[in-house]
Amino acid sequence: MNREKIRSPVLRMVGITKRFPGVVANDSINLELYPGEVLALLGENGAGKSTLMNVLAGLYDPDEGEIFIQGKRVEIRNPQDSMRHGVGMIHQEFALVGNMTVAENIILGLKDIPFVPSMTGVKEKIRELSKRYNLKVNPDTFIYNMSVGEQQRVEILKLVYRGAHVLILDEPTAVLTPEEARDLNRIMITMLNEGKSAIFITHKMDEVIQFSHRVQILRKGKSEAVCNTKDVTQRDLAKLMVGREVLFRIEKKAFHPGSVRVKLEHVNAEDETGRQSLKNISFEIRAGEILGIAGVAGNGQQKLAGVLTGLFPVSSGTIEINGKDMTNKQPIQMIRTGISYIPADRGTMGIVGDMSVAHNLAMKKYREEPLSKKGILNPARILSFAKQMISFFNISTPQPTTYVKFLSGGNIQKTILAREIDACRGILVAVYPSRGLDVGATEAVRKQILEQREKGSAVVLVSEELDELIAVADTIAVMSEGEIMGVVDAQTADIEELGMMMAGVRRRSS
Repeated sequence: MNREKIRSPVLRMVGITKRFPGVVANDSINLELYPGEVLALLGENGAGKSTLMNVLAGLYDPDEGEIFIQGKRVEIRNPQDSMRHGVGMIHQEFALVGNMTVAENIILGLKDIPFVPSMTGVKEKIRELSKRYNLKVNPDTFIYNMSVGEQQRVEILKLVYRGAHVLILDEPTAVLTPEEARDLNRIMITMLNEGKSAIFITHKMDEVIQFSHRVQILRKGKSEAVCNTKDVTQRDLAKLMVGREVLFRIEKKAFHPGSVRVKLEHVNAEDETGRQSLKNISFEIRAGEILGIAGVAGNGQQKLAGVLTGLFPVSSGTIEINGKDMTNKQPIQMIRTGISYIPADRGTMGIVGDMSVAHNLAMKKYREEPLSKKGILNPARILSFAKQMISFFNISTPQPTTYVKFLSGGNIQKTILAREIDACRGILVAVYPSRGLDVGATEAVRKQILEQREKGSAVVLVSEELDELIAVADTIAVMSEGEIMGVVDAQTADIEELGMMMAGVRRRSS
């Protein structure tokens, strides 16, 4: 980035403070963004990154501080205010209506269009913008027919169509294949060359180094450091984030598998609409083995996890757990066989938001002594158990009695991980266990999974992070559209080959 050409920031946030009950999420934070640059926003879970960006996007009102855009002080009280000032945010969960077309989604909610808009003119503008930024989007396509990467392009196009010159991207590559991530980078470069700017929240250090011009690190609600990306390494950034050295490559002991713990034979399953979501799935997992499941989100991985844990029925095929037929057994029966489950949807399936952290941690053990006796809970022992878990798994919460819904996303994930890993008795099904976690927490999660392996557990690890699968798993199976495209040894896995299989290319038999 040539700083000599930059006269003034396009965006300034000055002294931003945001408080929630029991916590100061943002403490007098200053942030600057210049025309044509990418600013990476880093920090541990609960450091205040999403809160700060939600203030900028108009989702939260700041308790203190000011925002300046193009040198003028502005009031941003809602997302419409933010968009009117040229700031738009793309969240991890896309805000698109599946049974509407691209063009209909892009103009949905706009106030300055006629009651009956000229869709011909709308589509023409979409095609022009799509061509300019190489977004490859057809305005007549229905959203439900688009891949995750294509839907992300629609979100970008929606912001550009509405005049955004500052784009906020929250974990923009979390659900993309390696090729889709490279496409996104090319799109952003085109936009930056036109003077647009971007802030992106990510936990992928290689992306920070590759894509950003500057990095701002938040720590415990305060701005820890701002630096030029070219002047720092991944290790430098990780140390600034967590205050200690972080291991990017965890040592893994030699692979010595034991007896078969999980066996699937010709398993097929359908979704709620009757569409086949798992197609002829067969594999074995042995004690002391980690089977990684790779694939772009929505290709059957979560359905597979649900089948393994009794949440979804199979239409044909068999599931054996420790040599016993457990096909289509209820979740409580699967739990009693020793299965623990870390779900992808932590907010809906992983926690009960209106219960305390302590009670969420006790969910797998409340039926047993010492947490209960003859069906009567012992609150003192639940609290004592929770304090031990909070300390061991480094969960940041004001009190064990705090409602879990008030924690940051990363600390909610830590709560789920703590409960499931503590309760694991031989089989662990983990779906995106490190998604949304900072580098320090990710390191801890991977160590915990490897510890389960050393204890002789069979682990199913579903992840979109190919580096994570190669580092942690023993074997990697790649899924596309409900089928296994190929199985490879993690030690010899090639990222490009895995990416091709994720895109639907079946692996050649070796």
